[in-house]
Amino acid sequence: MSAIVDEPSRISPLTQNGDFHSLNIASNGDTIEELTKEVELLKKKLEEERAKFNDVALNVVAQKLDQITSFQLKSRRSLKGHQSKVLSIDWSCDKRHIASSSQDGKLVIWDAFSTNKEHVVTMPTTWVMTCAYSPTGSCVTCGGLDNKITLYKLSTDEDISKQKRVIANHTNYISCNQFVYSDQQLLTGSGDSTLKLWDVETGQLMQTFHGHQADVMCLDISPSEAGNIFLSGSADHVALVWDIRSGQYVQIFDGHESDVNSVKFHPSGDAFASGSDDATCRLFDLRADRQVGIYKKESILFACNSVDLSLSGRLLFAGYNDYCINVWDTLKSVRVSILYAHENRVTSVQVSPDGAALASSSWDSTIKVWA
Repeated sequence: MSAIVDEPSRISPLTQNGDFHSLNIASNGDTIEELTKEVELLKKKLEEERAKFNDVALNVVAQKLDQITSFQLKSRRSLKGHQSKVLSIDWSCDKRHIASSSQDGKLVIWDAFSTNKEHVVTMPTTWVMTCAYSPTGSCVTCGGLDNKITLYKLSTDEDISKQKRVIANHTNYISCNQFVYSDQQLLTGSGDSTLKLWDVETGQLMQTFHGHQADVMCLDISPSEAGNIFLSGSADHVALVWDIRSGQYVQIFDGHESDVNSVKFHPSGDAFASGSDDATCRLFDLRADRQVGIYKKESILFACNSVDLSLSGRLLFAGYNDYCINVWDTLKSVRVSILYAHENRVTSVQVSPDGAALASSSWDSTIKVWA
C-alpha cells in the first residue's frame, strides 16, 4: 500500500515547497536552441543523403533527344460573353464543351466548336473562383467567395439553376474543386488551409485533410485510380502529396519561393508540375522524392498562375501574369514557344481530354481555344 501512496510523489514535477523540478531535458542540457540546431543538422544530413542519388540532371540526360522545332499552336476560337475576369475553366469529357467561371458571378457552359453559350447561371456572389465538370459530363460544380460548392445538373432544360444544390462548405473561400474518379465524390480546397472530401449525393463530409499552413490554392488528382493519391499547392510555398485513404500527407515538396498557384500530375502519375508566384515552373518526381526540373528565364519576372501538361508529358503549358503562355520542353528545360493572344493576365490553361487543343482563360474576360 505504501508503494502506491509513494508513487505520485515520485513522479510529481513539484517539490514539497511547490517549486518545479528541473525536467530531464534540461538536466541533459538539451535547450530549445540546441534541439533546433539538432533538427537543422538532421535536415542537412537528409539533404546530403538525397543528393547522393542525384547523379545527373534531367536536362543533361535529355541532351541526346532532338529539339522540338516545328511547334505551332494558333488561337482558333475566342469565347466572349463574360463581363469580367475569367477565373477558372474546365473541359468536358466530350472534348467539345467548356465550363467557365468569372468575377462577374456567372457560370457559363460553352460549345467550343461553335463558340455558342449553351447555359448561363448567375451565382449569388461575385468571384466564382473554381468550376469543374464531373467525369461523366452530366453536372458541373462551382464556388468561390461564397465559401460553398454548388452543383448544377446539365440537361436540355433552359434553366439549369432550377436543379442546383449545395454539396460542400468551408469556413473561407473555395479556391479549387475536382471530382475523384466518379460523379460520387468531390475534393475541395480552401482559404481555410484545408482540403475536404465530400459525398456528392448526400453532401456529407467524408474526410478533412490538415497539413498546409496557409491558403490552399490548387489541387490535382492522380491519373491512376489505383494510386489513391492527390496533390495540393498552397500559399505556404509547398506542394503536398496526400493519401486519400489515411487522410495524411505522405510527401512534401518545397523549392518554390512563393505561393504555389497550380499543380498538375504528369500523365504517368509518377511526377508532377507546379507553377508559382516566384515566376518559375518546376517538375517533381515522386519516386526520387525531389525536384528534377525547373523552367525559368531571367526575362520572366511575373507569376505563373496555371500549368498543364500535354498527353505525352513532353510539353508544359504555363499561363503568366504578363499576358502570355509559355510552352516548355519538360525534358530539356527550354522554352519551345510563346503564345500571345490575351490582353491581360492568364488565369488558367487546360489541355483537352484528347490532347488536341488547349484552352486558356484571362482577366481580359475571354477564353481562347488553341490548336
